[in-house]
Amino acid sequence: MQDPDFQPPVNPLPPVVTLTFIAIAGVEAGLSLGEAGLIGGPGAVGWRLGLIRDYGFSGQIFDWMMGNGVWPFTEVIRAITYPFIHLGFTHALFAMVLLLALGKLVAEAMGQLTFAAIFVTASAGGAVLYAVLLDDPAWLVGAYPGVYGLIGGYSFVMWRQLAGTGTQQYRAFSLIAFLMGIQLIWGVFFEVGTQWVAELIGFFLGFGLCFLLAPGEWARVRDSLRRR
Repeated sequence: MQDPDFQPPVNPLPPVVTLTFIAIAGVEAGLSLGEAGLIGGPGAVGWRLGLIRDYGFSGQIFDWMMGNGVWPFTEVIRAITYPFIHLGFTHALFAMVLLLALGKLVAEAMGQLTFAAIFVTASAGGAVLYAVLLDDPAWLVGAYPGVYGLIGGYSFVMWRQLAGTGTQQYRAFSLIAFLMGIQLIWGVFFEVGTQWVAELIGFFLGFGLCFLLAPGEWARVRDSLRRR
């Protein structure tokens, strides 16, 4: 018989967040173990590069598809698969930590379907607009555009909460401002590439999507349009 007053030491994660985390962690675990020589034999060293080539997002491939009007599924799906491949263990670790923290908040505040919609839309939209805006031959990999979409969802939740308390709403954007500031400072000393463009796009897509998917927001927008 279960004690009704029992509280688990760790709050359970919404299943969709857990599944997304397991997918990213599983891929990284296999790649890291292969690079360490623990599984796969000598050929495992090249697994990561092989996955990036086969499932990473390439702006050049997208430009070719757009220019020729040809959209093979094996190439289009890259906009969905690239978030599950990372450049290394540390690259994946930070993404997974942010995914767990922000994903839990977004899924609990707005629902698991909203979490999934934000993560997928921010990932795919961030990649596509990255390819349209830039001409960077570097491959895009990693969950960060999707995670930044979740930061957008988190910022939306805070923005609405601060509006309800009469507090200045700009404070809701302190997290994205801090992260972009770190990117700027880091870029002064090191070559950081252009992936931050996809991440920033992911943030705006995640924030904007909340106006349609957050509980009660669509009705709020509809009522506002009617009043006009």
